Amino acid sequence: MAEAALTQDPMAGGYNGLKRPERTLQSSWYFDPEHYQRELKAIWRRNWVYLCRADSLPAAPSYRSFTIGDQPILLVRDKSDAVRAFYNTCRHRGSTLCAEASGRLPTGHITCPYHAWSYRLDGTVAKIPSMRPEGYLDTAQLSLYPIALKNWRGFLYVNLGGDTQASTDHYNANRDSFGNWPLEELVVGRTLTKRINCNWKVFWENYNECLHCAGVHPALSSLVPIYKRGIMEPRDDPAWARHAGQDDPLYAGGLRRGAQTWSVDGKTVGASFPRLSDEERRLGYHYMTSLPSHYVVLHVDHVRSSRLLPLGPEMTELEIEWLFPRETLADSTIDIARACDFSAQVMAEDGAVCELAQKGLHAAPHVQGQLLPEDYDVYRFQQWVRSQLG
Repeated sequence: MAEAALTQDPMAGGYNGLKRPERTLQSSWYFDPEHYQRELKAIWRRNWVYLCRADSLPAAPSYRSFTIGDQPILLVRDKSDAVRAFYNTCRHRGSTLCAEASGRLPTGHITCPYHAWSYRLDGTVAKIPSMRPEGYLDTAQLSLYPIALKNWRGFLYVNLGGDTQASTDHYNANRDSFGNWPLEELVVGRTLTKRINCNWKVFWENYNECLHCAGVHPALSSLVPIYKRGIMEPRDDPAWARHAGQDDPLYAGGLRRGAQTWSVDGKTVGASFPRLSDEERRLGYHYMTSLPSHYVVLHVDHVRSSRLLPLGPEMTELEIEWLFPRETLADSTIDIARACDFSAQVMAEDGAVCELAQKGLHAAPHVQGQLLPEDYDVYRFQQWVRSQLG
């Protein structure tokens, strides 16, 4: 009987919360350099990693550069609007090719700033300045190192392991359920990039619970009343059945009465998406998650895309893209800051507590933490990490 209890699913049943106490990951997993390298190899070099929206690349020919852990990545848009991904590394002696975060390539070539090797935007060698004898090199074998690239409805993902069959659907088994949002047609209206002094897992765990919401996010908890209770949805409450059928957002979830979207005043920024169902409008926000790097919050009038990239054991880059219809951005009477500023404040609040959590994890006696029932999605995330590491 004891063995059966240990193997029982702690999340079984209609109630979402954990049914028995569970421990967190080991604290050292959040700062140990050797373990960090293990995660880079097992997680970040095997799974699809989100980089940016396709429309965020400058007008062709152009590039954007990224860093995933210790790997330098380059996205290139050519004159035909095709986008390709390469390692941002010259085939000569390994120099970085494009040092800036983004830029134009007016010559149509990528030229190494060190010894001036030049590459076409399909990655093939265009020119190697050298007085080498004829036949010394087979330049066809010296193209830039390619990286697998996937465009899902305007979101660009790369896979450093080259596994084009790997799934991007972690946590969201059916992303087709978001078909009522015109994701392909939306464009980036604003971008915020910041570095947070925490391990990438700390930020994901913050995302996966709302125990902190009432104290850390007062404005958000006012907009989404159920967050005041430290839960994310009705079935997070052990007594959820007692409140079933209530339309009070404090128990049913969704936005406060009269609010339509996540903004400083709860009002929409431009027109709402026309194909949304009544339930999609009532709730006002929907989450789409693709581990290890990407989550999207879909609202009735805009979409917010958030991307995490590890830069070190205790450093994470967070980039937020706010997506709007072109008509909204073209209308000078519409102030998108009402939406962007609201969620940017939420992100700033999250970043601050994540940095506090990171510092506290170094305490020598704190080998592992203790999860609460409301931490069920933190537990699920941690189980995913364990499974990735084997």
